[in-house]
Amino acid sequence: MDIEKFWDVVLEQDADAIRTFFAPDAYVNWHNTNEHFSVEEFIRANCEYPGDWLGEIEKEIHADNMVITVTHVHNKDGLSFHVSSFVQVKNDKIVAIDEHWGDDGEAPQWRQDLNIGSKIK
Repeated sequence: MDIEKFWDVVLEQDADAIRTFFAPDAYVNWHNTNEHFSVEEFIRANCEYPGDWLGEIEKEIHADNMVITVTHVHNKDGLSFHVSSFVQVKNDKIVAIDEHWGDDGEAPQWRQDLNIGSKIK
């Protein structure tokens, strides 16, 4: 499975192209919001989300029947997220995705006040 192409069509919000990557009974879990989606529900949630999106896979790991990606997703309006995706694949089709989304932003003030940590980039 071409994970880079999958992310391309997800970010382009191309419902027909997204659908081709999934097995019929696949599902997607978004753990941060405790949501479980069928393929069609995932496509609807993804494609109806407002805005034009860009993204870059920052890390990619292939192991047995799983692809793990860490992807930076952002738009021109300043929204920015990082998502860790655990993509289970069987017969070159996605059968399940477990994703963990996080908003990008500054460290909380209490940690800044402690003057601990440093910027990654």
